[in-house]
Amino acid sequence: MFWSIDYIVAYDPMDPDGNVTIKWDFIIFDGNHYTVLVSIYNYQLYRHIEIPGWRLGWTWPKHEAIWDMRGAESTNQGDCSRFKVSTLPHCCDPSPTIIDLPLGAPYNFRTDNCCRGGVLSSLAQDPSHIQASFKMVIDSRNVTDEANPKPYNFTLGVPGYTCSNATKVAASKFKTDTERTTQALLTWEVICSYSQFRESATPGCCVSLSTFYSSTIVSCPDCSCGCQGTPTSPLCLRDDEKYSRLKEQSSDSDGSQNPLLCTQHMCPISVHWHVKVSYKDYWRVKMTITNYNMNKNYSDWNLVLQHPNLRSLLQIFSFNYHPLLQYGSLNDTGVFWGIKHYNDMLLNYGDNGNVQSEMLLHKDTEEFTFKGGWPFPRRISFNGHDCVMPPPDLYPSLPKGYSMASSPLLPDVTVFLSTIFLSVVLVLL
Repeated sequence: MFWSIDYIVAYDPMDPDGNVTIKWDFIIFDGNHYTVLVSIYNYQLYRHIEIPGWRLGWTWPKHEAIWDMRGAESTNQGDCSRFKVSTLPHCCDPSPTIIDLPLGAPYNFRTDNCCRGGVLSSLAQDPSHIQASFKMVIDSRNVTDEANPKPYNFTLGVPGYTCSNATKVAASKFKTDTERTTQALLTWEVICSYSQFRESATPGCCVSLSTFYSSTIVSCPDCSCGCQGTPTSPLCLRDDEKYSRLKEQSSDSDGSQNPLLCTQHMCPISVHWHVKVSYKDYWRVKMTITNYNMNKNYSDWNLVLQHPNLRSLLQIFSFNYHPLLQYGSLNDTGVFWGIKHYNDMLLNYGDNGNVQSEMLLHKDTEEFTFKGGWPFPRRISFNGHDCVMPPPDLYPSLPKGYSMASSPLLPDVTVFLSTIFLSVVLVLL
């Protein structure tokens, strides 16, 4: 079965004000050229720009040229034959594509906030790495004259984003030291929004469910290529041939193919939610994220989860957590991500191709129940892409005659001791 959602939604209720803002600050004019500082800010709460990174593009109105760049580079120099000089411009392409420099870029080509391969963190995960910047020297036409057209057709080069036209805004100010502030000659601003909140393609994530009180395991829905038996696509690999085929493809592949393990759902990412145990005043959940993409790692991954009991989250083990409070005191949505240098990278499929954590939640007596699918998430997304949830009528159900009074409740001292034990284990790791 294929899941196809072909409508486009630009508004994200979990991050209503999120966007990527691009600023052009004209900072130097020497009579022949302008020096422009271009800064990209990711103001999204949980969506980050992952590898291969941003690829900023636009179209010049009058075939301007970029004479020099620092902190980034154009992918194509273009036709510079109209310039009769010994040193040609860096880029003469009428529609340039600009990419970030890699981590090991030479010092004399670097600028502040550059050289991370186009990767930008999200506000919740790492606010110190939400910005990228580069400088370029361009032709000296009168940019302050509003009659002159601005660059247009801005693109971020990341699927799902659409960008506005450049508009003039208040000039940026820069703090040079504790006392002095300088100001740009002119500032343009471009806003890029994620306009494919629900994508018209097969999903990249699905959810499975299980509980301690039911023998039913609700598997991931059949939501991708529907591979059955022997795969017909070279990107679908059976478990018994995955390693040999993967080695063959990796040796001569250009990286464009990402073979998946041949499962019923054929989604790159599977999230399993297991209601593990019920204590007197608390309940425990285990989350497991598995990567079925056989030659792609997910660095700085994140998971956004919506559940009414998140407001009573007592402790999360081996993941970071940040609540997404967008509507007053309503606290039913949060973002989870890995601990740096421990599980912040979700490795490709294999023995270590998963990350997992447990969380402890307090039982709110006014609403807590194991009935009617209440203990399961309302919505899950991985790296900003919605996961496919199983149909509610397939959720694990309570046994007949089950009640909280008859359920096996563990004393709260068990919670205390297990919390200390897991904390010590994490410290040792």
